[in-house]
Amino acid sequence: MQKMHFHFLLLSLCCCYVLALSWSQSQQFGNAKNYEGSSDLVDLDYHMGPVLASPINLYIIWYGRWNWKHQATIRDFAYSLSSSSSFPSVADWWRTVRLYTDQTGSNITGSIVLSGEFYDSRYSHGRYLSRLGIQSVIKNAVTSHPRGLPLDPYNGVYLVLSSNDVQVQDFCRAVCGFHYFTFPTIVGVTVPYAWVGYSGTQCPGMCAYPFAWSKYSGKPPPSTNGGNNIMGAPNGDAGVDGMISVIAHELAEMSSNPLVNAWYAGDDPTAPTEIADLCMGVYGSGGGGGYVGNVYKDSWGNGYNVNGVKGRRFLVQWVWNPVKRRCFGPNAID
Repeated sequence: MQKMHFHFLLLSLCCCYVLALSWSQSQQFGNAKNYEGSSDLVDLDYHMGPVLASPINLYIIWYGRWNWKHQATIRDFAYSLSSSSSFPSVADWWRTVRLYTDQTGSNITGSIVLSGEFYDSRYSHGRYLSRLGIQSVIKNAVTSHPRGLPLDPYNGVYLVLSSNDVQVQDFCRAVCGFHYFTFPTIVGVTVPYAWVGYSGTQCPGMCAYPFAWSKYSGKPPPSTNGGNNIMGAPNGDAGVDGMISVIAHELAEMSSNPLVNAWYAGDDPTAPTEIADLCMGVYGSGGGGGYVGNVYKDSWGNGYNVNGVKGRRFLVQWVWNPVKRRCFGPNAID
């Protein structure tokens, strides 16, 4: 199996940093191109770049001040990616991501280990971050002593999560999260990373859908008892449950297109349509066009489609299945 050595690959794509590697819930309100049914219209191609075939060491950077309950929910989702849970599980959902291979035929790994966490509760780079500034946050995390994260160029993946009082460039306007790779001039090596923001107070209708109404609906923001929500959040908070699906989206695309030269549709690498972009807003059979699809409801009416560790339940969007040639998840009824 080919190992992923990121430190020697910066490529010529550095100039394309502003490309649209982002995930925005707003697309599903009218102009999302999702394909729940089998389709030959999707031109998803492999562009000969690497995928994350080696075991992944996942490092989380908590930027800002976080609610410990929200951290526990996200942590349990990370644990669920490679852990056994009742069907349909988060690990079952990841099996679709694993269908993607590199040029040697090696599949994306099924081993994802939460290997470290860093708490940047003092806002080392302020309460407003540019896209490029996310890389400086990573640099701070790997150079802080004595409790910094290791700089892991062979198996490391870094996930920066910003708290509710942090503004990030384009957040709530164009993106809910994005992934890219670090520049050696900033971090020291090239490693894949993703950023996702907590939207519970800034833009729940955009980034926490379907747990909150779109701001264009005329409906009120989420209430603490769920009375104003489209669908109850399975872990009790629209913002963090919305984050879970964005995190899943970014991890799937980061694994299948870590250096922006592997799996994507379209002819323009600066604006690729990746394996989760094709399934925006689809969480179950029949989904699309603003309808999430056929999902489960717990005894309180909260929506979910996969099970996780410690009895957790999550709602994560489907991704494109290259074998079935359609959006797919383990809760599919066909």
